[in-house]
Amino acid sequence: MQIYTFFIFSLFAFAYALPVSFTDRTPSRITTPRITTRAGSTVSTTSLSTNATTSANKYVVAHHMVGNTFPYTSQDWLNDIKLAHASGIDGFALNIGSDDWQPARVADAYAAATNSSLNFKIFLSLDMSILPCSTANDAASLRALVTTYLSHPNQLRYSRGSSTQLPLVSTFAGESCQFGQASVADGWRSQFAQHPDLQGKMTFVPSFFVAPNQMSQFQGIVDGTFNWNGGWPIELTTDSAGSSSTSLSSALKSLLGVNTTTNAIGKAQTNTSGLQGLENALSTFIGSTDSDIQFLNASSGNASNNVYIAAVSPWFFTHFGQDSFNKNFLYLADQHLYSKRWESLIPAQVPFGVDSDTNSHATQPSISDQVDIVEIISWNDYGESHYVGPIEGALPTGSEAWTDGMNHTAWLSLTSYYAAAFKNNSYPSVSLNEERVVMWSRTHPASANAISDNVGSVAGSELVLDALWAVTILSAPANVTLQIVPSSSNSSVSSLTEQTFSVPAGLSKLTIPVSIPDALDSVSMRAVVGRGDVTVIDLDAASQGFEFIKTPQQFNFNAWVGCAGGGCVV
Repeated sequence: MQIYTFFIFSLFAFAYALPVSFTDRTPSRITTPRITTRAGSTVSTTSLSTNATTSANKYVVAHHMVGNTFPYTSQDWLNDIKLAHASGIDGFALNIGSDDWQPARVADAYAAATNSSLNFKIFLSLDMSILPCSTANDAASLRALVTTYLSHPNQLRYSRGSSTQLPLVSTFAGESCQFGQASVADGWRSQFAQHPDLQGKMTFVPSFFVAPNQMSQFQGIVDGTFNWNGGWPIELTTDSAGSSSTSLSSALKSLLGVNTTTNAIGKAQTNTSGLQGLENALSTFIGSTDSDIQFLNASSGNASNNVYIAAVSPWFFTHFGQDSFNKNFLYLADQHLYSKRWESLIPAQVPFGVDSDTNSHATQPSISDQVDIVEIISWNDYGESHYVGPIEGALPTGSEAWTDGMNHTAWLSLTSYYAAAFKNNSYPSVSLNEERVVMWSRTHPASANAISDNVGSVAGSELVLDALWAVTILSAPANVTLQIVPSSSNSSVSSLTEQTFSVPAGLSKLTIPVSIPDALDSVSMRAVVGRGDVTVIDLDAASQGFEFIKTPQQFNFNAWVGCAGGGCVV
């Protein structure tokens, strides 16, 4: 399977299909953003003792889209920093684009980090899918931006195998930038990494969208690799270019025995054995470190001191039409992707209670000693649905269709747990008042037909399940009951389906299928943790407005996420 996975990955890397899906990430370049602001932020301090201290060699950061912060004030930045810090996040990678107002927001972010007194770190991620890079003058502008913050007290400094820690600089894309030189490598070498303004003054770890074996051309230019696409099983779809003409790679179709005429998987294989076979086949890709190993093996020939940044992401769904960003696809995030990806990067054995997800992937080869930084994608990229921060700022116009009412900050309550484990090489103990349940699901069946959607069906939706996903982190044994319950609009219905799991202390990954009875238009979900006759945690999604709807107006494969218990960060 590893060999086959490598083939699929290489196929897309050499085709240069991967970065296209992220073109024009700064919303104001095409359309006026929708502005949303937040009055304030409430941060629980129950878990601060386990995640406030950073190991000398490990960091957890979050990718923060400056292009979505047009209305931000200094207080907004401070709120984000406080919430991120309380969630085990040590810093922000500021994705900066070409808008003339963005440098001012970057300055505000650095200043807020200083004013927070939390030792919160910042570094720049130059968005080379947006920033011009065809001339030497373009490179000069980048150098001027970078040098502004090299000596800032809150600049993240990182070097592997050296006592001299240099300021970290990253990118999104840049694999086609020549800066007026004869080649991409010459451009980045002479106009950036080895230019007198920057040579020896920074640690340069870009995210170039090239095949692993093509990284050798950047020897002596880069100081490491950021594997952006490692956060999702991107091998499963060819649609990262945003086209809806095809849904699955031909290699994957062959692997799964899919009908290549109808391209149907989830819609055709409705029997239990068919769906189970599909999930078993897909499980190999969930949380996989295959692409990480390929990049690490490629970089080891350059220098043993290369920094490696691994991506972790909970979700991916985007639904822009051809009149906008022309991005209408998803990456598979079922089978507890967020948890399994984190666990594949942590050396310690996760303190499992129960894992009802029978499709758990096989143990991944350990790469924990080679991963220096985990970058969460993302804090606030609402257009791609993988945000873990609050919904605020200036959203890309149109994205409100799938983000309204879809708060993701509950995922921070998992982030705090896994971040502590990554930085300390051991999972934190959990007290009674730090217990939590995190639960999520989509808002309609994968096979639903949206009755007024002008964008069209979503590429990759053939892969996803209709399921409730939950993670419990408990201090003692308990019974956990997952329920499919009436939604608020079906309050006259008394009961639907449920399953109870007897779990020990620790972390348990639980799941049950979601279905809507013929007599109903929608359902909701609930998780109840009990000990004896006492209910200790009750997460009732219906009371918070969540509905799983049989017939949606528009396609929405974003996730609704909730948390209950004293260990919830917000």
